[in-house]
Amino acid sequence: SGFAAMFKTGNLPMPNFSFVLLYVENPPASAGFYADLLGRPIVETSPTFAMLPLTEGVMLGLWSRKTVEPAAAAQAGASEVAFTVENAAAVEATFADWKKRGLNILQEPVQMDFGTTFVAADPDGHRLRVFVPAAA
Repeated sequence: SGFAAMFKTGNLPMPNFSFVLLYVENPPASAGFYADLLGRPIVETSPTFAMLPLTEGVMLGLWSRKTVEPAAAAQAGASEVAFTVENAAAVEATFADWKKRGLNILQEPVQMDFGTTFVAADPDGHRLRVFVPAAA
């Protein structure tokens, strides 16, 4: 009971979080963008789907917006993928790198209630937030 009960649904264990899926126009091109941006290898690519690791056990799936089923209702930018870094200097360094790469910057580095952050967009308009959490 207690803490363990929060991670059970009836008698079944909680499913593992394993994928972030983004709907994109061109999965191979998006995979190349993310592989270069994040320094991660592309592990699968086809005209309709591509995949690369984000972290141990969590993959980034890039699915063709035209073939995803059921069809996507929301447009890119309706949610965001967030990446944490070590400190405010790393936020600034990542910002400078991504700006130099030509990413569309939606929010320059700023201190917010949860920490120092900035937001950029990928070529499809998906929001990418980089932040360092505020000290607890």
